[in-house]
Amino acid sequence: MRRVTALLIAAAMVATAGANVPDGGGSGWASPGLVGGGGWPFTSVPLSPDQGDGASYLPGSSVVRLADGRVRLMPAGGETPITVDPSDPRVARAVRSDNAWLASGGVPTGGPDPATGADRGYRDMAARALLDLRLLTRPNGASLASWYAQWRYCWPRDSAFAVAAFTVTGHPAEARRVLRFLARAQNESGMWAARYNPDGTAVADGRAPQLDSLGWVLWATWFFSVQARSSDARWDMPGDLWPMVLRAADHLSRTLDAEGLPPASSDYWERDHRRERDPRRPTLGVVGPVLAGLRSAADLARTRGESAKAAEWRRAAQRVSDAVARQFAPYGYPRSPVPHGSMDTSVTFIAPPFAPADATVTAAIAKAQARQKLPNGGVLPGEGWSGNPDVAWTPETALFGLNAAASGRTDEAATWLSWLSANRTSIGVLPEKVGATGRPAGPAPLGWTASIVLLGLTAIERPLPVPPP
Repeated sequence: MRRVTALLIAAAMVATAGANVPDGGGSGWASPGLVGGGGWPFTSVPLSPDQGDGASYLPGSSVVRLADGRVRLMPAGGETPITVDPSDPRVARAVRSDNAWLASGGVPTGGPDPATGADRGYRDMAARALLDLRLLTRPNGASLASWYAQWRYCWPRDSAFAVAAFTVTGHPAEARRVLRFLARAQNESGMWAARYNPDGTAVADGRAPQLDSLGWVLWATWFFSVQARSSDARWDMPGDLWPMVLRAADHLSRTLDAEGLPPASSDYWERDHRRERDPRRPTLGVVGPVLAGLRSAADLARTRGESAKAAEWRRAAQRVSDAVARQFAPYGYPRSPVPHGSMDTSVTFIAPPFAPADATVTAAIAKAQARQKLPNGGVLPGEGWSGNPDVAWTPETALFGLNAAASGRTDEAATWLSWLSANRTSIGVLPEKVGATGRPAGPAPLGWTASIVLLGLTAIERPLPVPPP
């Protein structure tokens, strides 16, 4: 009975903690990255740790050259990797295919260093992030968090950032495919499950829906729409996406309480909201995306000529904005709206590129960075983090870099991006976490980190759109 009880408790912890729980027994845990290849559908498997030493990707591809000179790749249409001589014609075909896909869009590099004019050295990281993001996106549009165990699921939050990353790098077909997957997965109430299997079915593990996902998907849909309109004035949002926007924005506007706040919910920490400092009210990790999402939905409605919905959602967004000013601003924008509240990375969700710049929010971001930074150069997700206090998380580090880049603080952005570049795996892949000694401490690649890095590099090169207040 004691063993059964212990197993049930452990299962409950995994259900509420999600990707914060390491995969202790997965054979691919130590893999430095994925082996892929050209051809549709894009498939991949982890490179085994023993093959990782001395291995490298052939430039601009997901084909791996092993230390002994042989090449490992996924043949077109196959699901089992092969190891072949570099002269095998399948190698050249796979590399050409990957190169052509990258060339069909653009690879952001952050531009030259204005002080020296020299290249910043980020192109390899960006190309790898983009190729990994493609390998993690299934033909049906399910964009997976990573390849392994409890990461091999589609979170709407992560998918929204994949949409934005594919959009800014000039791959609209991939962005549209992810959005259409989300539109099919959404239920009639406007909500999404916390996560989905690769086939699009909801994961039934007792994990409650996460309200921030609605805001992130609305923001991503608007982001995609704005970028498309900028290149084609005649472009209109596909009709199959408007019902998704309508359901999500209506759900958010209907559920605001008398203070103008959405209900309490889990957010990107994947933690039960009842464990927060103020379990009655939502965290900034929920409120920030909800605000960005309602503003985005209002602008989408305006461009479609849906004036009544535009006005309704604009009023709802203003109520949320006013609530942030009343509930979070007096305490310096902590995670929970309480005196002496802990800071966390979600303060970036109410700043560029998700909201207009505000001096008090910028100061709060600086305070959060200082309190969360670790000796290894990365950051914890926030103060009071219940996980390993010595392990840095790359998505949160990348979010600080994205905010700095979108706010014009280019040198600061370069510091975060350089740390991310320096702490990739041995074959150049962005992991989820980095340990105290600089070794990867989580699965690689992580799609969310890859997406944020691509957005950050783009934001250095050109302004990213911000949802209008």
